[in-house]
Amino acid sequence: MAEAEVKDNEVYEEDLVDYEEEVENGTDGGANAANASADVVKNLQQIDPVAGQVGALVLCHTRELAYQICHEFERFSKYLPEVKVAVFYGGVHIKKHKDLLKNDCPHIVVGTPGRILALAREKDLSLKNVRHFILDECDKMLDSLDMRRDVQEIFKMTPHDKQVMMFSATLSKEIRPVCKKFMQDPMEIYVDDEAKLTLHGLVQHYIKLSEAEKNRKLNDLLDALDFNQVVIFVKSVSRAAELNKLLCECNFPAISIHSGMTQEERLTRYKNFKEGHKRILVATDLVGRGIDIERVNIVINYDMPDSADSYLHRVGRAGRFGTKGLAITFVSSASDSDVLNQVQERFEVDIKELPEQIDTSTYNANVG
Repeated sequence: MAEAEVKDNEVYEEDLVDYEEEVENGTDGGANAANASADVVKNLQQIDPVAGQVGALVLCHTRELAYQICHEFERFSKYLPEVKVAVFYGGVHIKKHKDLLKNDCPHIVVGTPGRILALAREKDLSLKNVRHFILDECDKMLDSLDMRRDVQEIFKMTPHDKQVMMFSATLSKEIRPVCKKFMQDPMEIYVDDEAKLTLHGLVQHYIKLSEAEKNRKLNDLLDALDFNQVVIFVKSVSRAAELNKLLCECNFPAISIHSGMTQEERLTRYKNFKEGHKRILVATDLVGRGIDIERVNIVINYDMPDSADSYLHRVGRAGRFGTKGLAITFVSSASDSDVLNQVQERFEVDIKELPEQIDTSTYNANVG
């Protein structure tokens, strides 16, 4: 792999109070999208949607996650046919969004902060009737100062009297006070003990090897493992493109997603993978949070993530919806070992070296 890299830190992608609030800490960030949408739909059942009024606003940090959450709302809304949902993010011509808001205003708006703020500033999106304000992956959104400023400005455009909900699997002690600035006496819901944020049904192993050995080992794993779909995480845009090219040359059914692509290309590739047209996805941390793809039963960390939180979010792509899964992490440096130790200490999990033979039934729900 070439060493010239652009790290895909696409944290931000875009060109107080008297009400009921919740902060939810879950065992995995991907469940948050479903939690957020389920909670809002539940609340919307108690009110009559008003034509031309936005009643719920959901903000998230990437376009793929916004698209997915909107899709989940649409799935729920078949039980509430009068409720309209729409998604707004950068990479789409803003006139298209303005026309939609003018001619067919949704009751639920899902989007990324940059595009939502642009539409609100220009008075195309009215937030004066918002009753539910939701942040998914709230730690990621509020940790970035640029994104936090946008979220704060959007928040101030919404009514004083509303419900605020925030979701994350990894809410640090540092970011909690920031969350609470949007709230008064919030109710905190913990799905599990923070020290034990492991994923039920997920088998975790590591492999010690050199950087030069990674490609051969990856080929061997993909030949040997019984997978439905697999996500391979790398640390940069260039490595994602190069590794995907290598896998395709070796006739593996691979596809890649990273921020170096156009929005249209990214969503097309995301849909192709989600619908099962490709079985291997090479990705940066762009899809490390919240993305739910039911068929994924293996995650491989080709490059070690930079923190225990990132590790949890990445491996959470496998073993979802109560199914089994396998996470394998390549360890090729002292800093990689440090992160692995942090993961084991923080989440009280013993990650062992990958054995020569692994029982397929431990990670594949269709076996055993």
